[in-house]
Amino acid sequence: MRSAPVSVSARLRPLARPLAATLARALAPFAALAVGLAPAASAPAGPARPSPEALAERVLASVPLVDGHNDWPWAMRTHFGLEKAREADLSADPGVRRPQPGHTSIPLLRAGRVGAQLWSLYVPMRLRGEEAVRTSFEQLELVRHWVARHPETFALVTTADELERAFRRGRIASLLAFEGAHQVDDDILTLRRAHAAGLRAMTLTHSQPSALFDSATAEARHGGMAPAGRAMIAEMNRLGVLVDLSHVSPAVMHQVLDIAAAPVIFSHSSARAVTDHPRNVPDDVLKRLPANGGVVMVTFVPAFVSQARADWETRRQAQRLVAGQGAEAEARMAAWEKANPRPVATLAMVADHIEHVARVAGHDHVGIGGDYDGVPDLPQGLETVATYPALFAELARRGWSEANLRKLAGGNFLRVLRANEATARRLAAARPAPR
Repeated sequence: MRSAPVSVSARLRPLARPLAATLARALAPFAALAVGLAPAASAPAGPARPSPEALAERVLASVPLVDGHNDWPWAMRTHFGLEKAREADLSADPGVRRPQPGHTSIPLLRAGRVGAQLWSLYVPMRLRGEEAVRTSFEQLELVRHWVARHPETFALVTTADELERAFRRGRIASLLAFEGAHQVDDDILTLRRAHAAGLRAMTLTHSQPSALFDSATAEARHGGMAPAGRAMIAEMNRLGVLVDLSHVSPAVMHQVLDIAAAPVIFSHSSARAVTDHPRNVPDDVLKRLPANGGVVMVTFVPAFVSQARADWETRRQAQRLVAGQGAEAEARMAAWEKANPRPVATLAMVADHIEHVARVAGHDHVGIGGDYDGVPDLPQGLETVATYPALFAELARRGWSEANLRKLAGGNFLRVLRANEATARRLAAARPAPR
């Protein structure tokens, strides 16, 4: 019997599946490309980046904001005297305390989200020897007394772990810092005594050379560091006292970086390439920070962040020399200042310095050191310690990531503090203090 005729479509049907599979494999790359070119609206949206202000608040709520320098203890002592400063109302409006408005109070610290503060226990360099030491320890005890009076607000800390624990408990971690080795009479035994009382950072000098270190703002006396300065640096490293290179000459900066066994800090300095002021840090020093591990805590001092302000202050100092002393001299100075208004520094200028340090030294080597209550005025937008969030919001607007904002706020300082603690343990085990 003859079979029925088969249609063309029926004869091709067995070939359809292999052909379809082959075509699918051949067209797969083009299908993927088509998906990639599809309108963005067809893909699920990711989380929106928070506003700069919200990002700043999130960062400061999650990591302690560490400020490297605040002169509130000396400002209060200057205004009230030592005994009244001990019992002064730390919550009072700063404008009520002094004829010239201050910058710090407990409410302002809270508003500024300050998590940790290196309190400068400054005493002027006109005090020397035993008088400088006695006054320095009085300042140390003043801050300890404040902390004891306000345990709901402050916690005295000496380690990174204690700092973070205080922050988690809602306290402002308080570290004690001297502003010049003259405060220990350039003496290692006195340094040990201060360390035992809680000292954890020390600037090497201030506005003039000390017995061991040259200043950034005076004629050199030692060509940088005196030979005995090496022993002071070594002992600070052994004790775990942070070596603070603010106020020293560039020669001292380099010489200390040559020998330091632990990361250094600049507690309140800015970038010299942005504002040519002798108190700022040159780029050749910034470039060495990654190898040392240290941090520049950018300051807000108007003359350090504004070139116009720095130049104005130089002209004003020259005018003061010409004017002389007395009532007529003061009248001449007032007339000069009226004819030559003081240039205004701004928050944006401070952000420029922070970005320069981050660009040259790296985001791991920049922090904040306002110098509140150590200068008569601050940049617009940074008038009191309540304004730190505005600075972080400005950097967020400039594209700073949350990770880098966290480093700036306190992550970098905590790393430096921990490294100094580790170095101190290692050196103390290898080289105990002489008896």
